[in-house]
Amino acid sequence: MNTPARRAALAAFVGTTIEWYDFYAYATAASLVFGTLFFPPGTSPFVGLMASFATYAVGFLARPLGGVVFGHFGDRVGRKAALVTTLLIMGVATFAVGLLPTYAAVGALAPVLLVVLRFAQGLAVGGEWGGAVLMAVEHAPAKNKTFFGSFAQLGNPAGALLATGLFGLLSGYGDAALRDWGWRLPFLLSAVLVLVGLVVRLKVAESPVFLRARADTTSPELPVRAALRGSWRTILRGIGVLPVAVGGYYIVTTFLLGYATTDLKVDERLVLGGLTFASFVELVATVGLAWLGDRFGARRVVVVGLVAVAVLAAPQFLVMSSGSTALIFTVLAVMRLVLAATYGPIAAVLAQMFPPAARYTSISLSYQVAGAIFGGFSPLVCTALLAAFGGIAPVVALLVLMCLVSIGCLVGAPRFHDPAPAARTEEAAGA
Repeated sequence: MNTPARRAALAAFVGTTIEWYDFYAYATAASLVFGTLFFPPGTSPFVGLMASFATYAVGFLARPLGGVVFGHFGDRVGRKAALVTTLLIMGVATFAVGLLPTYAAVGALAPVLLVVLRFAQGLAVGGEWGGAVLMAVEHAPAKNKTFFGSFAQLGNPAGALLATGLFGLLSGYGDAALRDWGWRLPFLLSAVLVLVGLVVRLKVAESPVFLRARADTTSPELPVRAALRGSWRTILRGIGVLPVAVGGYYIVTTFLLGYATTDLKVDERLVLGGLTFASFVELVATVGLAWLGDRFGARRVVVVGLVAVAVLAAPQFLVMSSGSTALIFTVLAVMRLVLAATYGPIAAVLAQMFPPAARYTSISLSYQVAGAIFGGFSPLVCTALLAAFGGIAPVVALLVLMCLVSIGCLVGAPRFHDPAPAARTEEAAGA
């Protein structure tokens, strides 16, 4: 396999791992400590958790804007420049979260600063995912696009593994230590990861498909206008493909963590351990499932995964009250395995739904609008459903409905095939 393709895949993996580590560090802290640290004393656990999830949702609301801004940048200037910029923004915002004063120190200014930094995180992730996917897919040979595209998807479980694993270790020092100082460490350590990511990302050649599209383009039309004018139906279909791949993921991680530790009073170390193990399973399985996508069809693999998620929707919540470490670890791992089938191949599926000229903008809009709707609000909606109905059944029904919507939108979605990358040196490609 050619070196540019391997290097692009590695850079996609490293960059998205760092971006998602930063994002999940916030999500984990939001579930465990932000409700008591950044909001007024005396707030009930339910209200504090809802307020914490509301700040969490801000990042998702910023993601479509990041998709438009960096999609324009990536379609006009280049995928590589956009990805370096998003990594820097995410790194600075996440490091700053680790330095924030709490409500006890500065009052209402604390949640305001938290929201501002969360918004910056959302902008960065909004521009990151589409570019990382395209760099991996557009460098790849035609027969291996799903496989190479999955390396961008690997960043999600790898980032979650790092974030929940580190929080799990810190929780071993006790609740008081976690709330006093422990929660800050995962955010501060992100600075080291960002430096590593920049070194890797700066060595990658620009996408050959982008270079060819830029050379062939004669129209000065804005990428966002071109995307909305020529592909708005496909963008809507792309949004509909993603409820489970993005929103379902946060239901079985962020919401489940809050539900288990707050409502069921399950030891947070047990849940964090189960989620960390599940992230490892997803990390290992994602590339294999993407390989199956190249052999049997990426869309078939995604549909099988969606059906399995619907089947497991109820068991993964019911086992949390069992107290059995083996049962909880097993069900969480199996759920993340089938979620990997819906998520790993989706990079290539979405990338090939759009023509190259405004592809960065189109894929970013689809993914980030879906993230804002289904990812940002899933923990909030599920928490509200749980409080309103007093049971987990409405949450299970919501997850099953999301599976059905995803399957319906995936069937018959359009597909574009890029020509194989021409032989070239890395210097000619803009390395």
